Amino acid sequence: MFHKLLRQQQQRWWQFIGVLCLTFSGCATELPVTVAEADVSGTLVVGRVVTIITGESQRVYAPTLRSFEVINVESQERFKVAVQSKDEYFSLSLPPGYYELTRVQISEGPFLSMAQLSARFVLKSDVITFLGTWRFGVDSPKYGRQIVVSMIHDEQDQERARQFIKDTYPAFNTRSLVMLIPEPSHEQARLFEVMPYPNYPRYFRRHWW
Repeated sequence: MFHKLLRQQQQRWWQFIGVLCLTFSGCATELPVTVAEADVSGTLVVGRVVTIITGESQRVYAPTLRSFEVINVESQERFKVAVQSKDEYFSLSLPPGYYELTRVQISEGPFLSMAQLSARFVLKSDVITFLGTWRFGVDSPKYGRQIVVSMIHDEQDQERARQFIKDTYPAFNTRSLVMLIPEPSHEQARLFEVMPYPNYPRYFRRHWW
């Protein structure tokens, strides 16, 4: 009985933390997954994000990356990138400086989960930075759910990114493309299911992991 009550208290605590994190995420500058050429004012950053389920799941919807968030370590300015896809290339315009990938949100239909991360990278001016392929391996839905992040250099992805830049940003074709993998390139973190689920009826709010 004691362990059951303790577990319920822990769940409520993390749900409270999740709601606070969602609330404070409103302070971040929201960016589209693809920046228009006319809106590029800083360093052009390109990469690919892939989300997969690594175990069995009874849920109808496959996990997708709803968003990821980076912070400029020096200025503390935060940027939230809306992805809404399980496999997508992103292109961003960010000021040069030191950055950290701090947070990801995973959607599975009406279910929303969040994890805190700490992968860092440096953006320099006058070059285009390719941040590699970010793979998010999502564990089966359960208590203590994990997400495994793997950031790799895939040559085919880099060539596709190079062609994407050539087609989408012709004014930047003269700039060098720099390959950079954030560190640590491999990371595992707890994935917390956030309550309440925004914009969904109470019927769907039946899992408390």
